[in-house]
Amino acid sequence: MIRAAVEADLPKVAEIYEEILALEERTGVTTTNWQRGKYPTRDDARQALEAGTLYVGEEGGALWGVVNLNGIQLPEYGKIPWSIPAEREEVGVIHTLCIHPAQSGKGYAKRMAAFCEETARAQGKTVIRLDTWEGNAPANRLYPSIGYRFAGGTEFFFHGYIHEILNCYEKKL
Repeated sequence: MIRAAVEADLPKVAEIYEEILALEERTGVTTTNWQRGKYPTRDDARQALEAGTLYVGEEGGALWGVVNLNGIQLPEYGKIPWSIPAEREEVGVIHTLCIHPAQSGKGYAKRMAAFCEETARAQGKTVIRLDTWEGNAPANRLYPSIGYRFAGGTEFFFHGYIHEILNCYEKKL
């Protein structure tokens, strides 16, 4: 089940972020380019919760994933040659869709993306957009496989602490 997050979910959401970072440290394989203590944090999750845009995937009382779905397009989105025209209010944006490492490979990311599409559609959105680090091979394979079009990549100064190239994707709803 995927549902709106509640306050009691925040520790488990933060745990998912931490488990992803710990896996990257253990394996030496970086897919997120996140930085511990900077992004994503429990405070980031709390802000999304307070905005009503934080959703969690849950099964048997355990959280398997989390996403922030809103309409916030980072300033760098203006550099991307989007092919699906939309007014600002018609765009849904997927942020920080992540699956607990112990639950990866079970189709949960596809389920979460489908939920985001359904939710955005219900909110009157006509297009959904997202960005992911160019080195995030799993995400860069996933999104095209479920109908997202690669719209372009550009340098982002993400949260004011890291310059990185993010690939941007879009899908008509």
